[in-house]
Amino acid sequence: MANLLSLHNFKAFKDVSLELRPLTVLAGLNGAGKSTALQALALLRQSRDAGFLDTKGFLLNGELVELGTGSDLLHDQHEDDVIRVGLHDGRTPWEWEAAYAPEADVLHFAATPKHSMFAGNFDGGLFGNNFQYLRADRASPNVSYPKSYHVVSERRFLGTRGEFTAHYLNAFRDVAIPETLQHPEEAAPGLLSQTNAWMQMFSPGVSVDVAEVPRTDFIRLDYTYGGSAGISSSNPFRPTNVGFGLTYALPVVVACLASPRGSWVLVENPEAHLHPQGQGAMGEMIARAVAAGITIIVETHSDHLLNGIRIAVKDGVIAPEQIGLNFFHRPRGALEPSHEQPRISREGRLNVWPDGFFDQWDKSLDRLLP
Repeated sequence: MANLLSLHNFKAFKDVSLELRPLTVLAGLNGAGKSTALQALALLRQSRDAGFLDTKGFLLNGELVELGTGSDLLHDQHEDDVIRVGLHDGRTPWEWEAAYAPEADVLHFAATPKHSMFAGNFDGGLFGNNFQYLRADRASPNVSYPKSYHVVSERRFLGTRGEFTAHYLNAFRDVAIPETLQHPEEAAPGLLSQTNAWMQMFSPGVSVDVAEVPRTDFIRLDYTYGGSAGISSSNPFRPTNVGFGLTYALPVVVACLASPRGSWVLVENPEAHLHPQGQGAMGEMIARAVAAGITIIVETHSDHLLNGIRIAVKDGVIAPEQIGLNFFHRPRGALEPSHEQPRISREGRLNVWPDGFFDQWDKSLDRLLP
């Protein structure tokens, strides 16, 4: 797998190299560059899917990301007009250099890429058939969600906003998920059963049900509480009457459970709208998915999610070497963001705790306590 992302003149970064691990966590203050790293990977995938990345250039606006034009992409303090994105696997560097064009939404390559990863056997990972990218602005609670045979059955894609999650659950509800990802309190191995078991970590007693709406291109989604298999359970609740947290978490849960070994999952703010207990559970689930062979790159603002990952390390669910923590911040007066990489020990502790890295609780306590 690719283990290093390098960027030159790309949005927040004049030059940066970011180590990619099976679980890469991007954290930091707003506007400090963590979204830039995720968007660069999504841009590569988007350009590849459109047939641009082999020889043509970067497609700035498409299904995954909408980055605007060249003037939106070029770093403010640039010394040249080249925008470069590189991936490295420890043996071969793949680099793509595009010439700056301020009004263009396709940036053409300044030169033929040094290596073509698509000429050989590089068919997995970021460019493989099993890929998910879930944006922060996921689909809002609704009574029904769209169907797409091509997106769901052929591409196995949930949509960037998770809008096809209900269809995916309906289509693959009985497909067994890996034993290592199965919830310890749910014997049934099917995707829908396991999704419900994990969703109860966020809202105890909740169950998801999906069904086709006859003679339409929509899938109905309902939540119920209590019982199992509909026995002694509540009447169905519309997602609009349950709140944002469950609907926002559902695509992340399905992506973690349904992605086969070797898949890449990019997700922004998986903890959005969840209670702190649910955020910690989300961290544990993500760690379990990575331990099962999935690569996950996550952007987060949640100390609870981080602690869920740390506890998973301490419990032996995932090895600390599989985790890369990245903290981005912009020192006062600095033109370039700073990038630090704390390490997790086998006890779940960090070797350093940078100022501003999930430490607001301690800072607030210092002001509150006499």
